[in-house]
Amino acid sequence: MTGIDREFIGLPSPAIGRAGAGNHPLQGIYYTPSGKRPRTALIASHYNVDFTEHYIATRMAERGYGFLGWNTRFRGAEHFFTLDHALAEVGVGVAWLRSQGVEQVVLLGNSGGGSLMSAYHSQSREPNIRPAYGRGQVFEPALHLPPGDLMIFLAAHPGRPEWITRTMDPSVLDEADPNSVDPELDMFDPAHGPTYSPEFVARYRTAQVERNDRLTAWCKEQLAAMAGRPARDRIFSMPRTWADLRYLDPTIDPSGRPTPMCYFGDPKHANYGVFGVGVVSTLRTWLNMFSLEESDCVAAKHLQRMDLPTLVVQPDADTGVFPSDAQALYDGAASKDKELITLPGDHYFVEPVDARDVVADTLADWLASRTTR
Repeated sequence: MTGIDREFIGLPSPAIGRAGAGNHPLQGIYYTPSGKRPRTALIASHYNVDFTEHYIATRMAERGYGFLGWNTRFRGAEHFFTLDHALAEVGVGVAWLRSQGVEQVVLLGNSGGGSLMSAYHSQSREPNIRPAYGRGQVFEPALHLPPGDLMIFLAAHPGRPEWITRTMDPSVLDEADPNSVDPELDMFDPAHGPTYSPEFVARYRTAQVERNDRLTAWCKEQLAAMAGRPARDRIFSMPRTWADLRYLDPTIDPSGRPTPMCYFGDPKHANYGVFGVGVVSTLRTWLNMFSLEESDCVAAKHLQRMDLPTLVVQPDADTGVFPSDAQALYDGAASKDKELITLPGDHYFVEPVDARDVVADTLADWLASRTTR
């Protein structure tokens, strides 16, 4: 088996420089075959998840490729996220790879990173993202991003606004009361299902969009009320964000996934808990990341510029990213060189036991005819 070298990388952010305590806001680990300088390397980043020790990193290095697991300064700080700053910080990682002699950079969009890296490529081709709400212009370094050369979507969903909308519970009557329920929209009431009727599904999904729109309007109202006052933002919490009907009903978007199940286990228990995407946010971050109306943290609009060779890999038993998501990424990508592959596994390919090696082999085989190592 090929030996692996690991190099810690710490770099300043173009937005805030270096922290006063000495740490670098941007951090990652670069994996390479021992003693080699690969000409092709992957870079993976996410909105807030730490990818420095990504499960595919060592496996790609064993197969001859470089892999940079790269964190922006928003790792673990989702509630402060701003897209243009994050894209500029991903660009620092891409530029660093180029400085190491990498000739072909592969943008790896895993899970939520799919829409982030899609936005990165789109912005590198033609600046198009909107300024954060209330700001007059996009962060200047985000207007000059070093491009990638290939794109891989791995168990990727369509974006943060779509994700939060389809998994938020529309039966919430009072955002300040996590136990408030409209019984007509309660997916956990056996009177509705599963299996859910087409009428209930349509009504439920409409109500999910309406909840997103209400929160967007509320954020804007709060910010307007702050205008001219010392505080310009505030933190708030959002209850009940594990309520996608597909968690309970396997007939919607059929796949090999277990039900009832979500990423935090039992969907009802998770839904009434305090963990999940978007449960804590600021007004401005909600608009920038989660609002259907305001956010550019989506894949669909950016896929129109996806002219890179593109691979979409979908797990067949993913409980949160579904076959329709993978198909939409594939169909939406403008590239003429694109492929969609479904492999055995859950969202993280923990099971079956060889799932991660199968993923690495699949990625390496696809890259072999398109790159040099």
